[in-house]
Amino acid sequence: MAEFGFNEHHQNEVISYMRFARSKRVLRLKTIDTCFEELKDSRLVEETFTVDEVREMLEGLQAVVGGEVETELINTAHTNVLLLRQLFSQADKFFLRLQTDISELENRELLEKVAEFEKTDFKTTNKVNQESSKPRLVPLNEGGVSELLNKEITRLQEENEKLKSRLRNLESQAMNVLDEKTRAERALKDLQKVQGDQQGATREQDLSSLESTVAALKEDYERTLNVNAASQKDLQQNLVSAKHDLLRVQEQLAMAEKELDKKFQQTAAYRNMKEILTKKNEQIKEIRKRLQRYESDE
Repeated sequence: MAEFGFNEHHQNEVISYMRFARSKRVLRLKTIDTCFEELKDSRLVEETFTVDEVREMLEGLQAVVGGEVETELINTAHTNVLLLRQLFSQADKFFLRLQTDISELENRELLEKVAEFEKTDFKTTNKVNQESSKPRLVPLNEGGVSELLNKEITRLQEENEKLKSRLRNLESQAMNVLDEKTRAERALKDLQKVQGDQQGATREQDLSSLESTVAALKEDYERTLNVNAASQKDLQQNLVSAKHDLLRVQEQLAMAEKELDKKFQQTAAYRNMKEILTKKNEQIKEIRKRLQRYESDE
């Protein structure tokens, strides 16, 4: 670090900060790796996926990873502000006015030197850790920065495990709800299909019965017209009987029309059936007119 103009004390402070930043970076990278592992464990359980399902998974992963990266960048910027605050506070005690050159932050040559120094320090630290029998980092100074950092890492890891467990439970519940919804929709479609078949069969039976009644009435009427009555009394009786039959049929038709209206008012065949009934009624009215003319002629 001689090319940066640091004395020994300042160099140790820079090393301490770089190790702190490296540990935060490693922790955030582990969090991102965890996001991918959770996606593999929770969603990649089927052999094939549709395009929409793949797009949904990628968009969800993009949102999570983007949030993690954005959080780390924001945290790094805030950490740098706090570090500058410490330096400025110390300078104020000696009535010093420190100045910064923002353009130097993008000096590629200096950035490469810092990166090379960090690699060298990282290799040295790994070598010391391998030779040491202690599982944790040796504190850089009496302040115990490394110990506090290890505690914070442990706490964040525990919190991350809790969040992972909660997320798995929520995903399991969501999948169960989706399965229940799919089964309910399938059962509803089957029920609607069965009801539609039953209603169609009922409508066909009612229509067939109505047509049979009208045909029988027509045959009776034609038979009545072709019969040579033995007497006026017999003719009158036949006419009265025919009138009763007409009234009964009209009543049946009215009841059938009400029943059909009630059953078919929500169906696509309702309008067609109503037109058929109207035509049948007009035919009956025509029959009645013929009967009246026949009575007048007699």
